[in-house]
Amino acid sequence: GRASRRCSGQLCRGRTVFVADTAVHDMPTAEELADIAEEAAGLARRMGYPPRVALLAYSTFGHPSGERSERVREAVKILDKRRVDFEYDGEMAADVALNRKVMEQYPFCRLSGPANVLVMPAFHSASISTKMLQELGGSTVIGPILVGVDKPVQITSMGAKDSDIVNMAAIAAYGAGS
Repeated sequence: GRASRRCSGQLCRGRTVFVADTAVHDMPTAEELADIAEEAAGLARRMGYPPRVALLAYSTFGHPSGERSERVREAVKILDKRRVDFEYDGEMAADVALNRKVMEQYPFCRLSGPANVLVMPAFHSASISTKMLQELGGSTVIGPILVGVDKPVQITSMGAKDSDIVNMAAIAAYGAGS
């Protein structure tokens, strides 16, 4: 069977951003990061968003260098070899991925605009980021959404609000129909 991944949609300041992998892979390999990017891009596309995928790290395009960032750079090379049909680039810091003015400082960046799919380098960074956006940024989190499985599966947390459960039910129903 295929490996599953979790992706969360974030609605913040009128902008939708998908964050992956929010709950399955603790420290994904480069191959798994590439798989996660493809699955999350597919989810964004199914939800009506043309995917612009940023593979995130603490570094941007090799500066500063480090072992953890190397995994992310390798994932980009894997996506290059796969010749995927969506925009992607990395490794890059979150501000580069999300802020057009900062991104413009890197004219070689392949994204045509701010990313709407963020592939985190590890589960803990994805989990921390989504919870911070929810608590400090006032974003609405829709997810986690389990992707890469044959049937729609949605999981809600113990503290889920009624609106969270309704959102997840709608996502599951949408997934069942596609």
